[in-house]
Amino acid sequence: MKASVASRINAVADFSVLVWAAAASYSVTSHLDQLQRAAICAGIAVIVWFITATALRHYDQLSFQRATSDDASMVIVLAAAATTVLALSTLGLKQSGIPIHVRVFAMLAFPATMVVRLLLRSMAEKEGPVEEALIVGIGPIGRLTGQDLNKRRRYRVLGYLTFSEETEQDLNLLRRSAGAGEVSVLGGWDHLEKILREKPVSEVYVAGNVRKHDCQMQSCIKVCEKLGVPFALPASGFRLERARPMDSHGVGDGYLHYLAVDGKPHLMAIKRLFDIAASALALWLLLPLLLIVALVVKLTSRGPVFFKQVRVGLHGRSFHMLKFRSMAIDAEARKAALMARNEQSGPVFKMKNDPRITFVGRFIRRYSIDELPQLINVLRGDMSVVGPRPPVPSEVARYEAWQLRRLSVRPGLTCIWQVSGRSQISFEQWMYLDLQYIDHWSLAQDFSLIFKTVPVVITGRGAS
Repeated sequence: MKASVASRINAVADFSVLVWAAAASYSVTSHLDQLQRAAICAGIAVIVWFITATALRHYDQLSFQRATSDDASMVIVLAAAATTVLALSTLGLKQSGIPIHVRVFAMLAFPATMVVRLLLRSMAEKEGPVEEALIVGIGPIGRLTGQDLNKRRRYRVLGYLTFSEETEQDLNLLRRSAGAGEVSVLGGWDHLEKILREKPVSEVYVAGNVRKHDCQMQSCIKVCEKLGVPFALPASGFRLERARPMDSHGVGDGYLHYLAVDGKPHLMAIKRLFDIAASALALWLLLPLLLIVALVVKLTSRGPVFFKQVRVGLHGRSFHMLKFRSMAIDAEARKAALMARNEQSGPVFKMKNDPRITFVGRFIRRYSIDELPQLINVLRGDMSVVGPRPPVPSEVARYEAWQLRRLSVRPGLTCIWQVSGRSQISFEQWMYLDLQYIDHWSLAQDFSLIFKTVPVVITGRGAS
């Protein structure tokens, strides 16, 4: 995802704020040698800020789609990383406690960068949406829905599907209402499942006339429920000009919005804040181990330290999942030749004595050490601490329809499968366990799974 104008302004403003905070911190030191050391330390802090921000994709356009609380937490993580390195770099100054210039830097940088970020959120919202909506129906309701979405800039309209009774005249009216905009008709209403399998969609607007399209609308609802895709239905069969709903939050756009899972927005916000805090703290505490593993991986086999693989996340969106490389660099090329020796049912490839795994890789895979870089994915928002494991696209392409519903939540580091035998259970059982987690999700269950995961990781039970 490329940086937007708001993101570029944010980066320049943050750099200016950090330089200003560093300059202000110099004024509290009276000795020249301390001033020079403080300047060096402040420069290091600025570098750490932008390295961490790059790793967390803080300046990508998509980052502004986070909740305000997520954004605030991310700024705190960045400022804490810069201040921590700044404090550690002053250990040689022979001072008791944290040097005063470090404290001044922290007190200025924390609130100033937070204010900059919050002020730029409204600007970023006007630059355009980054999520896609699909509209079923090109009649009056579908046309008005497309215009409304474009006006509100809530979603980018991926395309339209037509109902059976809709005509060429409806299509011409749709094109005329779009003006200079491009209208993409992707097929009929009965192509909905095919489209949702192929393209990531955040929400489906079933913009039909209930009296004319009731059976077709019901079929669309069934598809969305089966695949776990959020959808919206017209709140009324009438177009309203002046009247407004009493509860503006419920049907403010003329639609009733539905989720295939229990949304629990307040609990989900707590879950996300926990993900940010837990992953940031874990990365900070495990930094020595991460550096040691990275060095060992690099010295013992050819190839990069990290293995970056495309995985499928929430609502079918792909992202790059990070792992320590545990296989030879030609592992993917050799996979096809080993498919006959696959020990797992379904589309997943699992092999206990996989010849592609390196000597060091076998150890770090057994104790899930190779998974630790995924804490960065958790901080980015690609993943959660607890959730179904993210599949690769080739596996998703072979999923049955009911199995796609596991993509209705953010994937995670651990879930019921990880504490139930991992590679020792069948693929279908794995899928049922993931859907069981989705249908009965609670914060208490998340914490229970985290505590159950610890002994499984320590003993390496069920790993392959």
